Amino acid sequence: MPFKGTASDPHQEEGGGKFDPKELIDSHVWDSHEFHIADWSGHPITLALPVILWTDNGLTIFSSAEFHHDNSGTHVVEANGQEFVRYREHIFYADRFSQEKFQETSTMGRPFLYEDRPLDFSITKTVFSMILVSLILLLLFSVAARHYKKNKMAPKGVSGFLEPVIIFVRDEIAVPNIGSKYVKYMPFLLTTFFFIWVNNLVGLIPFFPFSGNVTGNIIFTLIMALIVFIITVFSGNKYYWKHILTPDVPKALYPIMIPIEIIGMFTKPFALMVRLFANITAGHIIILSLVGLIFIFETAAISPVSIVFVLFMSVLELLVAALQAYVFTLLAALFIGQAVEEHH
Repeated sequence: MPFKGTASDPHQEEGGGKFDPKELIDSHVWDSHEFHIADWSGHPITLALPVILWTDNGLTIFSSAEFHHDNSGTHVVEANGQEFVRYREHIFYADRFSQEKFQETSTMGRPFLYEDRPLDFSITKTVFSMILVSLILLLLFSVAARHYKKNKMAPKGVSGFLEPVIIFVRDEIAVPNIGSKYVKYMPFLLTTFFFIWVNNLVGLIPFFPFSGNVTGNIIFTLIMALIVFIITVFSGNKYYWKHILTPDVPKALYPIMIPIEIIGMFTKPFALMVRLFANITAGHIIILSLVGLIFIFETAAISPVSIVFVLFMSVLELLVAALQAYVFTLLAALFIGQAVEEHH
């Protein structure tokens, strides 16, 4: 039985207890201030994460357990001489929060109601998962590095798994797209590939300490795309900038071509951001929708169909996890290669 006011069911009371597939999907796709582990006798078992806010009274830190699983904006938490509420995983000043204002604001504008919210630097599920994946990668590559120092023969174990992937990124992504200057970009490309890939896999595991939907968070994909943009811009040689600012077309077309080229600088990372976010989020939504069919039809007879398709989609998502890491890294290398390419 869901607990009233949890992230998974903020409007249960309004809906009379009727199953709402949108709330189910949103609660799993959204970021969260706590990990939901299980339910016991109608009460959720969770791992509370630290809430870190920059407020009108300065830095304020407390545990998300203080909200007592409430995500409907009703339970007030007092900290550092101020009062806060949480609504749909957004933390507001209690005296400024308005559910009507939140619902009337566009989806893209909701996180940025700065006059009603403190700045939120909390360790959420997304942040926790990024730290976890960073530690996993650090462990894997540390083990591989120690192995190579001790053993000059053919790699085994972790090294045997990582080496073909690293060679693949070098020979199939970096060298063909960047050329002879690929070496100094290899650390970035390898980090990008493994970080996205492992985060994708972690998001497919539905239990703690995994299940964080990192690559399905558009802020994460925005930052990754922004890093690619910065590297591309600062790597650009004189031929790259000449192509943008003085393209090889009649000068009469400059008023048209120059703005197009400049806009193209921003549309490329934008496409990177949206592609990764949309593909990963779509996979999660499809799987949750298939599970939700059992509760929508209110019969266990539909469960075999749902289970078969969920298993199929889960296997497909394993492929997508690697494919999206490959595509993102490939396009990043392509954009960098265009910036460093010498004039022929």
